[in-house]
Amino acid sequence: GTEEVMEGEKKGREFELELNVDKITENVNLINSQTENERLKFVMENLVKHLHDFTREVKLTNEEWMKALLFLTKVGQRCTDIRQEFILLSDVLGLSVLVDSISNPTAPPTTESTVLGPFHTSDAEHKTNGGSIVNDPSKNSCLIKGTIKNSQSQPIPSASIDVWETDETGTYDTQYSSRSKPDYRGILTSNPQGEFFFHAVTPVSYSIPDDGPVAELLSNLNRHLYRPAHVHFKINARGYKQLVTALYIRGDQYERTDAVFGVKESLIIDLKQVGKEDIAKYG
Repeated sequence: GTEEVMEGEKKGREFELELNVDKITENVNLINSQTENERLKFVMENLVKHLHDFTREVKLTNEEWMKALLFLTKVGQRCTDIRQEFILLSDVLGLSVLVDSISNPTAPPTTESTVLGPFHTSDAEHKTNGGSIVNDPSKNSCLIKGTIKNSQSQPIPSASIDVWETDETGTYDTQYSSRSKPDYRGILTSNPQGEFFFHAVTPVSYSIPDDGPVAELLSNLNRHLYRPAHVHFKINARGYKQLVTALYIRGDQYERTDAVFGVKESLIIDLKQVGKEDIAKYG
């Protein structure tokens, strides 16, 4: 007769067969600890511990477990190349701003960072200073200008400033099925004095997408879907850490109830009437 031989098998660590409520966590972590990636081991050990502790604390039922899995499935099904429902879920749970705050601690005079949001795209077109990020310039109603400086207040030339906002109705270009090219977004470059300036529409408050599972979750929690008026910025310069931030218009009715918890006091600004000097300089 013949004898089958199985070669190259790695037995690894074994767990107990008595996997009850009190034993399952330590046994899952025992099996997961075989990785040589120390960071992965640390993260997974804590994830499993807190996930299991949560399950025990709330006494999660089979029905609730399945409902949660189906919810996450729907979140994934809503994602496309230009829509990230998982980022939106992270945003409304306050996870995005928490991770951002941990990863990007700042101290004055450094500009604070905030959430990226789910509407950034990689297809924005490059714009010249003084130009418009709106494809139809007749809609322009706002001049946005700024200066990129380092922590010693020295100007940073040739910085890349990726900006995006909603249109005048509070809708991002990616939310239109007829979208053929980017609109209400663009990438500028700071001049030798670190300055950038462009024309846009005056920011308005708007609703996050109301046609997906995240909106349904907020409805069940009796929460509104709105974000206060703002403009997003993603700034990069050679030799410096990337800054993802936004500027919010003071006095917006959703300033203190932002659906994604992105507003920070230092990022709130006042709108000002454009004077003759600015018109002459910036057009």
